[in-house]
Amino acid sequence: MISMKEYIDRAENCILKTYNRYPIVLEKGEGVYLYDMDDKKYLDFAAGIAVFALGYGNKAYNDALKAQIDQILHTSNLYYNKPAIEAAEKIVKTSGMKKVFFTNSGTEAIEGALKVARKYAYNKDTSKEYEIIAMKHSFHGRSQGALSVTGNAKYQEGFVPKDCVAVFADFNDLEDVKSKITDKTCGIICEVVQGEGGIYPADPDFLKGLRALCDEHDILLIFDEVQCGMGRCGSLYAHDLYGVKPDVMALAKALGCGVPVGAFVVGEKADGALVPGDHGTTYGGNPFVTAAVSKVFDLYEELHIVDHVNEIGAYLAEKLDALVEKYDFVKEHRGIGLMHGLECEMPVGPVITKAMEKGLIVINAGANILRFVPPLVIEKEHVDEMIQILDETFTEISK
Repeated sequence: MISMKEYIDRAENCILKTYNRYPIVLEKGEGVYLYDMDDKKYLDFAAGIAVFALGYGNKAYNDALKAQIDQILHTSNLYYNKPAIEAAEKIVKTSGMKKVFFTNSGTEAIEGALKVARKYAYNKDTSKEYEIIAMKHSFHGRSQGALSVTGNAKYQEGFVPKDCVAVFADFNDLEDVKSKITDKTCGIICEVVQGEGGIYPADPDFLKGLRALCDEHDILLIFDEVQCGMGRCGSLYAHDLYGVKPDVMALAKALGCGVPVGAFVVGEKADGALVPGDHGTTYGGNPFVTAAVSKVFDLYEELHIVDHVNEIGAYLAEKLDALVEKYDFVKEHRGIGLMHGLECEMPVGPVITKAMEKGLIVINAGANILRFVPPLVIEKEHVDEMIQILDETFTEISK
């Protein structure tokens, strides 16, 4: 029998090393737990980086995908397919927006959203080289377009020419954003809750101010809800908590709960900016992934996921606050719904490693912030189990 160590060695020989992976090979999942090749059990508070909202092994979800495999997986976007139509209708109905374009990832959804903003401005005036205003410490993906609006130089260096980089403003500072608007500005993009940047929710007045600025200057407001959307913050779409509607919204991760799918969704103002020939995708919107999206929406409603997130999210917040009170090196707790961060005074890498040894998977959001983005179906008992392991880990680390 081939050992886990042997598989890891084989991976190092054939998979391009762009990640420093943890030394485990995860093999199966059940509920909110993962198991490695040695059958060690882990409580999962990362959910594949906020992806597996429904947990592992949901029978209704799995059956829907198996049924679609037996029908058809791919047709291309030269033709219509039923799952894509049904999934798009559910997004339009729940979001109150107008049209959907399915992509293969969140990064691709951002790329499409940026094209919508640029084309909207270009359709009005073809004479300018247009700019996007983005937020410092943001993260929108690793392709060149998405990197151009990612507010972290370490991701851009060596990849994005300086003249292609967005104009950056301070997150939650409306006056700074206002000062950056020129006649070349075609859009403003921000996460409703900054994820990779450290779990920072937007201030309500900031988002309302962005909406007003975009209306005043006739430019598009783009919300990146790739990580914070799809129920994670306690409403189906995070912006609904603020009562602010974007012109374009990017979705992915929990949208498909494990299959590679994303979407950008346009509202009334942005509808029509793109026309046939302006954008495309070979795999995006294929019957397999959109059958998954459609089933996710059905299960969210059936399982009352948003209500559950609000209940368990409040309980998790209370328990994380207690850790801040208990340990001097835990500086601050931030978060909303089931998207939380603990900021520590030291790098959290050793905490993550020690917790994993004890059977808990958590991840970071920056060098000194622990990120908690568990499956949205966790219960209070899972929160208690996580806190117990983390408490033990903190105690050992602090000795």
